[in-house]
Amino acid sequence: MSNHLIQSGTYKPTKISPLTLAVQLALACLATQSAFAAESDSNAVSTLQTITLQAQGNWLENANAEKVQKHAGARTIIDRKRLDEVAATSIKDALKQVPGVQVQENNGTGGSDVSLNIGVRGLTSRLSPRSTVLLDGVPLSFAPYGQPQLSLAPVSLGNIESVDVVRGAGSVRFGPQNVGGIINFATRAIPKDFAGNVSLTTEYASGTDQTKLSPSLFVGGTLDNGLGLALLYSGTKGNGYREANNKTDIDDVMLKTAYQFTDADEITLNLHHYEGRGEIPEGLTPEQYAENPYQSNQLRNYFAGRRSDVSFRYTHQDEHNNFELLTYYIDSFRTSNLETDLSATTKRMDISPREYQVFAIEPRFSRAYQLGNSNSEFTIGYRYLDEDSSEYAGRSSAYAFNAPVSEIKARTSSEGGTKAHAVYVDNRFDLGQWVITPGVRFESIETHNNFTAYNQGKFVNTVAPKIDSDEFLPSLSVMYKATDNWNIFANAGVSFGPQQYNQLATTNIKTGIAISTLDGLSPEKSNNYEIGTKYLGNGLNAELTAFYLDFDKELILERDALKNGYWTNLGTTSHKGVELGLAYDFGYLMDALAGLKVYSNYTFTKAVAEAGNFKDKDLPFYSRHTANVGLGYKVNQWTVNADMFAQSKQRSPGSQESGVYQTVESEYGEYGDIPGYSTFAVRTAYDFGEQFHGLKIGGGIKNVFDKQYFTRSTDTATAGKYVGQPRTFYLQTSFDF
Repeated sequence: MSNHLIQSGTYKPTKISPLTLAVQLALACLATQSAFAAESDSNAVSTLQTITLQAQGNWLENANAEKVQKHAGARTIIDRKRLDEVAATSIKDALKQVPGVQVQENNGTGGSDVSLNIGVRGLTSRLSPRSTVLLDGVPLSFAPYGQPQLSLAPVSLGNIESVDVVRGAGSVRFGPQNVGGIINFATRAIPKDFAGNVSLTTEYASGTDQTKLSPSLFVGGTLDNGLGLALLYSGTKGNGYREANNKTDIDDVMLKTAYQFTDADEITLNLHHYEGRGEIPEGLTPEQYAENPYQSNQLRNYFAGRRSDVSFRYTHQDEHNNFELLTYYIDSFRTSNLETDLSATTKRMDISPREYQVFAIEPRFSRAYQLGNSNSEFTIGYRYLDEDSSEYAGRSSAYAFNAPVSEIKARTSSEGGTKAHAVYVDNRFDLGQWVITPGVRFESIETHNNFTAYNQGKFVNTVAPKIDSDEFLPSLSVMYKATDNWNIFANAGVSFGPQQYNQLATTNIKTGIAISTLDGLSPEKSNNYEIGTKYLGNGLNAELTAFYLDFDKELILERDALKNGYWTNLGTTSHKGVELGLAYDFGYLMDALAGLKVYSNYTFTKAVAEAGNFKDKDLPFYSRHTANVGLGYKVNQWTVNADMFAQSKQRSPGSQESGVYQTVESEYGEYGDIPGYSTFAVRTAYDFGEQFHGLKIGGGIKNVFDKQYFTRSTDTATAGKYVGQPRTFYLQTSFDF
């Protein structure tokens, strides 16, 4: 980032196309797969034909209920059929179906439809920083190590085939930031025969006269020569239910290609582009909320971003071996305008454009073998990841209400980067009814950030903190197969979160000088434990899990009296609880009940600080109790569903350094308890069948009884109260061609 751009107060992102690099990567990977295929052919002669084993390899690939059942940890998959059955019109709706996952309503800087706020097991939900979130195995965050937040969540429900949430026993294979598990969004697969589908969801928020449209398109097929192609599109257009939550404009498009050139070998190349923009309403004071909870006075706030990524994958799978080489390149940009009231007559504008580039290559090899009377699988994998960041923060001087924004001048800028090597090894031993899998992941990370402070656009000083982290992360999982349908499991592992770019340096609030924070902050580690049981069969799919997370030196973003944000060490925290997931098809009980299903989940979580001024107090923004219960009935071509969601109260206690754990609502509405609530939804749909080309029409109501509920935000420019979604009517149409 040039000094000229910074000092002039302007910033225009460079547009970097990943396609040239993608071609180079594809050629390099093709050369690699050719050499490997030749070696595999030469080794095939010496393979013992009496061993009938097959390596599982990538257990996120083609996930289904059977794979989930065999996983020795808490795991839930929500497939497209389930998404169609429930009132899911967004990614947030889908994730509410998963035990242990809490979805925070849009608020603060995550207040538009382009962001995602999810927390797992009491971990912070603001911008989803503590889970490894993937799209077809590729990270969704701007920068997995240095900027893991999802203020831009480049994923749309219309393109999704399934949502796979691995809450335990996944830290060896995937990382970093995996204390909250792994969430993989799998996109719709390329069909063997030509197929197409177009759909439209229309939402209307009662009482606000706001309408939102979500179109989607899917078309693809596989040629006789083994080449498969698919085009996926999903978008969101229109207005939210707040007065300044409008002009949502999201386009998410993906081109998927696959070529099966031998029975054992396949290559895939995916091109993905996401672009989104949405207005961000500000938080309301208690008085403003009482007057009209849907109002907004900051009409210039918005968040926008784009992401282009390309991924190439080569896989070889024979009777005993599974080899995969995945490489990807990601180019992301995000920016925001946030307006703040300085007085009754003046305002101020903050902007924060940021750019990120990520390149990674991940080979993985699995080998199935026999050891005595046991069937085993050995897996070794490696990832090299290189990421770069360029961040800028600018601020205007004061200007009058409704006046043009005054000149933006630089406050800070940074140029950061990370080079990370990760190696993991695990071995699954099948010993009769026992399955034991020890493993270890090693992370070697080099992170730097050249951070510069400015005073009204004039250079003050620069600091250049660097941190190297080398961590061994062991894991052990055990499963006992009590019957063909019933498993009991337990696991223990260590998760790791490196320091982010904005945790390495900051500006001294009093002096305005850039300072390093390496002496005050440190990387995060957590010891994770689970014990549970699963049952799959006879119409029942059930899972019960007890969990315990021992988080050492958890970092938290605090606000001072002037609402300036700063990172601090919260100290040790503990997260413990119980998760229950249950689904039952009554058709297995008697024929008269065919088509009747019940599905539910319940989670009890207790997440508290173990040190500091808030010791033994609840952590902010999570509920101790969450539950979801649904009933579905299908008769002939009709489908009817009814769903209930409930969560208990949450806390927004303020800064722990103040020493006051605030439960009473504060003057501006950002602190104080948040009451629990429950909402109900209904949906009915009719499938016209193949004679009408798969035409389906469905409609429903969210928040049937128009329950008014709210959350809070402690973000600097958007703090306050945020009303939840009111009664919303929606219509869904789908047509196959």
